[in-house]
Amino acid sequence: MDYQFQILPNAELQNIVPLVYELNNGKISLDVLQSRFKEMQQQNYECAVIKHNEVLIGVAGMWFCTRHYIGKSAELDHVYIQSEHRGSGLGKQFMAWIANYIKGKGYQSIELNTYVQNYPSHKFYYNEGFQILGYHFLKKI
Repeated sequence: MDYQFQILPNAELQNIVPLVYELNNGKISLDVLQSRFKEMQQQNYECAVIKHNEVLIGVAGMWFCTRHYIGKSAELDHVYIQSEHRGSGLGKQFMAWIANYIKGKGYQSIELNTYVQNYPSHKFYYNEGFQILGYHFLKKI
């Protein structure tokens, strides 16, 4: 199959909204997602995508920062590959491509959060060498 990995230009971020909408099972409206991604264009954010025959089928957001406990770090966000493209090693290839990209930018680590109930992702990330460092807490104010 013909898959391409690339960094999506910020001007095209709206193109990933349907994938992130799928990821969240429609729990966040398309309007809200569009607004948030428009705002994210102005922040320290980049987006890696997978294209198959020029159609977006996978996404991984990347937030770049320096953390006191690990140094220069990229935090992955909304990592998603459409279900019909899973199970063939594409996720492993995408993670390797992302790691090389991040390392090439001079960063030393990759972090991410995954939903507690998303057991398949836990197994995948363990197999990719990720370790659980702590808990992610959230409080709406």
